[in-house]
Amino acid sequence: MTASLTLTAADADAQEAIGRHLASALAGCGVVYLEGDLGAGKTTLTRGILRGYGHAGAVKSPTYTLVEPYETGGHTIYHFDLYRLTDPEELELLGIRDYCRPDALALIEWPERGQPLLPAPDLVITIRAIPDGRALALLAHTDKGRAALAAYPG
Repeated sequence: MTASLTLTAADADAQEAIGRHLASALAGCGVVYLEGDLGAGKTTLTRGILRGYGHAGAVKSPTYTLVEPYETGGHTIYHFDLYRLTDPEELELLGIRDYCRPDALALIEWPERGQPLLPAPDLVITIRAIPDGRALALLAHTDKGRAALAAYPG
């Protein structure tokens, strides 16, 4: 059984607020795929999630480094941007299995570029532009993902 939730954000501040709510719902663990066109706001949403765990520093897309680790609020969060990945096998060299562990949260932009080596997602968030902001479609794929959607406070 899948569970889904559709949200809208009028601007970047509203999208970050959704991310802060998601931080609480995700409880600091899981695998989340972030899908959407360039400029859709995947990193903006990630910034909101990190702010929800207490991170006050800069958050930028790790386009060239592929992964940016964060230790904040007692949680370990890994932000991946696979846009420039040339071969999914690079994830093996990166040690993807070490990052996607049960006690950490992995936020993965452009997950389709890492298939078939990425772990299955608990939650897939697809962001698309709409006339008055962004639409975010959240789709749970596991019990953990369904629990996160059920716990979403928004």
